[in-house]
Amino acid sequence: AVDFLHFVPVIFSTCTIMAAPGDSLYVSNLSYGTDQDKLQSAFPESESAMVVMDRNSNMSKGFGFVRFRSPEVAQSNLDKVGGPGGIVSIDGRDVKVNYAHTKEQKQGGGGFRGGRGGGGGGYRGGSQGG
Repeated sequence: AVDFLHFVPVIFSTCTIMAAPGDSLYVSNLSYGTDQDKLQSAFPESESAMVVMDRNSNMSKGFGFVRFRSPEVAQSNLDKVGGPGGIVSIDGRDVKVNYAHTKEQKQGGGGFRGGRGGGGGGYRGGSQGG
C-alpha cells in the first residue's frame, strides 16, 4: 500500500519566462582579437562594453556585453541589427546580438538537474584490461 501522507508529488513546468529587456545586449561569436574599444565602437550609442576574458589565459572567450543608457536605446540598437539573433560585423567577423539577461532572469523557469554528481562516460585513458 502507498503511504499518501509521505508522498510528495513533483510537477515540472515547461513554460518559458520571457524577461523584460534590459539596458544591455549580449554579443557572441567575437573574434579573439576583439577588445572592449572595438566592441563599443560597433554600437556608437553605447555607454560601455565588456569582452569576457578567460581568467587563466587572459584570452577572449568570444562573447561580451554592451550597455546602453536605457532599455529603449538597447532595443533600438537591437532593432538596427535585425532584432534578437541579428547579425553585425565586428573586426571582419559576423557576430550575433541578443538581449543580455541578468542572473535572476536566467534562473527563472529552468529545468531540474537532480542531485546527481559529476558526469560519467567518455574516454578516460588507461588500459582497457585484457
